Amino acid sequence: MFENLTSRLNEVFQQLRRRGKLSTADVDSMMREVRLALLEADVNYSVVKDFTTRVRERAIGAEVSKALNPAQQVIKIVHDELIATLGTAEKLNLSGVKPYAVMLVGLQGTGKTTAAAKLARKLRSEGERVLLVACDPYRPAAMKQLQTLGEKIGVEVVADAGVKPPDLAARAFDKAQKGGFTVIIIDTAGRSQLDQPLMDELQAIAKKVKLAETLLVVDAMIGQEALKIAQGFRDTVNITGLIFTKMEGDARGGAAISVRSVTGVPIKYLGVGEGVDALETYDPVRLASRILGMGDMIGLIEKAEAAFDQKMEKDQTNRMLKGQFNLEDFSSQLKQLRKMGPLSQVMDMLPGGMGQMAKNVSPEDTERQLKRTEAIINSMTQKERKDPDLLNASRRRRIANGAGTEVQEVNRLIKQFRDAQRLMKTLQKTNGKGLSRMFR
Repeated sequence: MFENLTSRLNEVFQQLRRRGKLSTADVDSMMREVRLALLEADVNYSVVKDFTTRVRERAIGAEVSKALNPAQQVIKIVHDELIATLGTAEKLNLSGVKPYAVMLVGLQGTGKTTAAAKLARKLRSEGERVLLVACDPYRPAAMKQLQTLGEKIGVEVVADAGVKPPDLAARAFDKAQKGGFTVIIIDTAGRSQLDQPLMDELQAIAKKVKLAETLLVVDAMIGQEALKIAQGFRDTVNITGLIFTKMEGDARGGAAISVRSVTGVPIKYLGVGEGVDALETYDPVRLASRILGMGDMIGLIEKAEAAFDQKMEKDQTNRMLKGQFNLEDFSSQLKQLRKMGPLSQVMDMLPGGMGQMAKNVSPEDTERQLKRTEAIINSMTQKERKDPDLLNASRRRRIANGAGTEVQEVNRLIKQFRDAQRLMKTLQKTNGKGLSRMFR
């Protein structure tokens, strides 16, 4: 997400940090580079112009000239103004009389059906009782796709290809009222372009069901075309928010930066992966920090909390601190790490130097190593995982064959495991003071 823009801006900031006192010429030079970086990232021209003008006015003012660290103060100004451009965070409007109806609209291929399932899962995890409605009888297998996703996340789906979408939505709303559901999410049909029949159908649904939210699902990969689509829907249907999908695949991300300023429609969620859990609540402060290479440690912590079993984690941590952990614990930790999502996304959330250090190691290589490690551990019996002392030469050959790797790889894993055990035991015995002796 924003990989190209982040890299370009970091280059500009590095040059800025090498200077002491900043002249107007220094600021102008920096703003030219920032302007180019934003335009290359596909940010709307008028948004870029307004943004750079605001930053320049503040950067040549008293708050920078009197600062102890002018360069750092300019970076703070860029951060502040980027947050202002991204707009304020607005939560989903779940107020008033239940059930709350949320309609998802958009063109074909934006990931609308998957977004409906992701949103349902997210709201369910927040305590809502959710009902999904499949109002797309035109696309082959659309209803089946939503039903499959509904089964996966444990959310009921209302679907009937023989009923017109407005009537099906009304039927689902009635079912939700009588069944104690708190939220219904209506997945509507998409079109290849903005056409009147599509808009008429959406307006008909809105007349049949009192909508709490109408969210436009937009593919971030289409760049500034997303702005035209958002404007087209906004002018015909009462769009209350946006879900940007495929953000993880857009190295530029300009549309997400531009859309609030151009359309006035707030972003509510970002789709950051294919998994049903890959939906983030939009937070301009955290997003601005990620764009500027400052990371998103709050998001990383939230990912970890969602992935890790706290009771299991506590038990394993206690054993680890005593140097009593085994390969079964190690395997469990790897599984929980992988629940956090692709390593490239996790690295993207690390701040500045940490993120760059992590990226110097190819995520693909790290993923391959993790898969090899998992394969080796999975080729062991449970008894072997719990008692690695059993792993003699013949057992190691069998494990290597089972994992499709070499015995040397198995030996290397066992050595790393032994080193980790030894480290933890030494730390416990010496209260941390024996660490330096181990590396002499």
